[in-house]
Amino acid sequence: MEATIRTGSDVTTLVNVFTVEPDNQQKLVQLLKEGTETFFSKQPGFISSSVHASKEGRRAINYSQWASAGDIENFRRDPRFAPYIQSLAALSKAETILCEVVEVNHA
Repeated sequence: MEATIRTGSDVTTLVNVFTVEPDNQQKLVQLLKEGTETFFSKQPGFISSSVHASKEGRRAINYSQWASAGDIENFRRDPRFAPYIQSLAALSKAETILCEVVEVNHA
């Protein structure tokens, strides 16, 4: 499935906002990229993921789309998930938000 942001779909959006010291932002971004390539993208229900780095260096955002909230619950039970989260927590503080798209505007 192609990554598309639109209202009215059954896609579950997972937004993770990480607060990080500027010296660690690139390390965090690299961990997010590696986690997606080696783990998340191989999980059932995965649709897409994009990693964003704030220009001021203090935040990174991971925006991912999943077929269902159940798919997110399932990957969180995988034994490989806990060590990965610990590596992220060593560099940052995270806020995790499950969302649905309620508005999209285009030029």
